[in-house]
Amino acid sequence: MKALTRNRRHPLAGLVLLVLGLLLTGALYAGASSFNNAQAANNTYSENDVSEGRKLYVTNCATCHGMDATGSPAAPSLIGVGAASVDFQVGSGRMPMQMQGPQAWVKPPQFNDEQTKQLSAYVASLGAGPAVPEEQYLDTSKGNSANGGEVFRVNCAMCHSASAGGGALTRGKFAPTLHGVSEKHIYEAMVTGPQNMPVFSDTNISPEDKRDVITFLKEIEAQGSPGGAKLGSLGPVAEGLFIWTAGLAVCIGFMVWLTSRPS
Repeated sequence: MKALTRNRRHPLAGLVLLVLGLLLTGALYAGASSFNNAQAANNTYSENDVSEGRKLYVTNCATCHGMDATGSPAAPSLIGVGAASVDFQVGSGRMPMQMQGPQAWVKPPQFNDEQTKQLSAYVASLGAGPAVPEEQYLDTSKGNSANGGEVFRVNCAMCHSASAGGGALTRGKFAPTLHGVSEKHIYEAMVTGPQNMPVFSDTNISPEDKRDVITFLKEIEAQGSPGGAKLGSLGPVAEGLFIWTAGLAVCIGFMVWLTSRPS
């Protein structure tokens, strides 16, 4: 007992406890990360997919991301980004980029579905990461639109706007509109955090809540604009600007007509 008391009062006792605490924290974090990325194994790719994907990568992506996919000054590393990131970026046409800029723009995809799958398989083989979502989490018939709307307003509306019409950010960047985006790409964006978007892991927003968000977005997309021109669905700012501009144009036109009349 006396020996334990002496060791407890040892000058290095605090340091030992700190090291043990850090080791325990690291182990818990590693376990949580493994749990979050566990669904990466859900996507099964053949060796041929990986092999063909590497050929496509070397031909089309290695110039920027490097031959070993560890990145370069022009592009980030692809180690651990997962199949979902590739499926989103390549499937939406954002990658390969047409030119360097603040962020990648949506454009017609350069690769077909099979080639996109092969590229995803190759990148997934480089390290565990978010997988392409399962169909059950994309089925909006199983989603709760009311809950999805609440989750969206708390986590997404500040950038994408309450109507999901998108919005401007800083330094030439922007949050794109979510209208017309496929269910799969919306889910993949949430789990990979492309461009300026934060990552919403399953510990932040569960797969079921992500499905609810998608259900909400598809519901408001289907509603259209029964009241007339929606002006980007940006609310009173856009509407006020339109009224101000139109009213000013009418006033100027009336003044021009009035002064052009013979006295």
